[in-house]
Amino acid sequence: MKLLIKNGRVIDPDTGKDGIYDVLTEDGKILRVAQDIEEEAGRVVDAEGLYVMPGIIDLHVHLRDPGLEYKETLYTGGLAAARGGVTTMCAMPNTIPVTDSPEMIRSQTLRAAAECPVHVSFIGAVTKGQQGAEITDIAGMKKEGMAFISEDGKSVMDAGLYRDAMKTAACEGVTVLAHCEDKNMVAGGVMNECEKSREMGLPGITNGVEDVIVARDILIAKETGAKLHLCHCSTKDSVEMIRLAKEAGLPVTAEVCPHHFTLTSGDIPEDDANYKMNPPLREKEDVDALIDGLKRGIIDVIATDHAPHGEEEKAKGFAGAPFGIVGLETSVAVTMTELVHKGILTPMEMAERMSHAPARILGVDKGSLAEGKCADIVLIDPDREYVINKEDFVSKGKNTPFDGKKVKGQVVMTIVDGAVVYEAE
Repeated sequence: MKLLIKNGRVIDPDTGKDGIYDVLTEDGKILRVAQDIEEEAGRVVDAEGLYVMPGIIDLHVHLRDPGLEYKETLYTGGLAAARGGVTTMCAMPNTIPVTDSPEMIRSQTLRAAAECPVHVSFIGAVTKGQQGAEITDIAGMKKEGMAFISEDGKSVMDAGLYRDAMKTAACEGVTVLAHCEDKNMVAGGVMNECEKSREMGLPGITNGVEDVIVARDILIAKETGAKLHLCHCSTKDSVEMIRLAKEAGLPVTAEVCPHHFTLTSGDIPEDDANYKMNPPLREKEDVDALIDGLKRGIIDVIATDHAPHGEEEKAKGFAGAPFGIVGLETSVAVTMTELVHKGILTPMEMAERMSHAPARILGVDKGSLAEGKCADIVLIDPDREYVINKEDFVSKGKNTPFDGKKVKGQVVMTIVDGAVVYEAE
């Protein structure tokens, strides 16, 4: 069926288009992007006043399936993605069992194609069972369509083993996604080490816990030639090290999450574990550095680190609750509110950080509205104001620090392969 989107503001970093155009799709592809297209279509969408962007590509999502389906499934995660304008997401391997073999990559890929309304690319573990002892079959997983390798949720602490894995990744052309956390320095910390942690009487996590591994991983990438992508950066020194790595010509990219460029540790209400994530919320100077890094292109990508948990788990407070918050359904609204409407990012820069750059890092022919490309599209009303209500989420996870936040900018339609998979009421 042909789908015709009329009179929207097309914002496409790939072609550089930023203006009022019509978009015509058929058979999952973009046929034409032009003004005043007059052609019969099975459905015509009036997009006047809306942004028309390439679909969001989220490089960092935890779908919990298999093994933790009470938190999320491929299906509910896909619904949440669609509601958030995400047309492709990359699923981290810390499932039960761990996604650490060609067979698991093949099984998950087949299941996602049948069960999930959006595209899913699966990430393989660096070590078997994420135990940090034996490298996985990286080449075999790549043959089955694996997106990246990552030990996300932890770092591989054996630097020699990690170097060997990165050598293999470099040979196979596989990017390594790095969760940077020196577990020997965590010391039971549950939030940022700062005045707030001391006020709450809780053990803190220093910036150095992240920074030490950022430095290590950049140096190993330099030695091995592996492509390195740094996940959920949260500190000012991480931004500085990424800047230096890029200036040196190293193949290093990085992401930041909306909660890390929006909130500080000072925003945490008393013992509300919906503000507990890893890495933790930092201080204002870190947030300012992250925003500056995004603006200057030092940080390439906005990703969510969507990490759903059961409400009873998050009710245990900072000391007992697991790390992680959901983000698929709020990332566009928070980014629009905190960055675009404040003049920090242009709409084009937002599309670059949330779609075009992630596509480039993932190595897929997406993140574009060029003719002939995959018809993965998001329509956003930049002026629609609403209050985030976690009870409206279609994700199983309701663990968000943004419940009750007034935002401006809402996803109103998500299109995957030319088919509408979400439409706002």
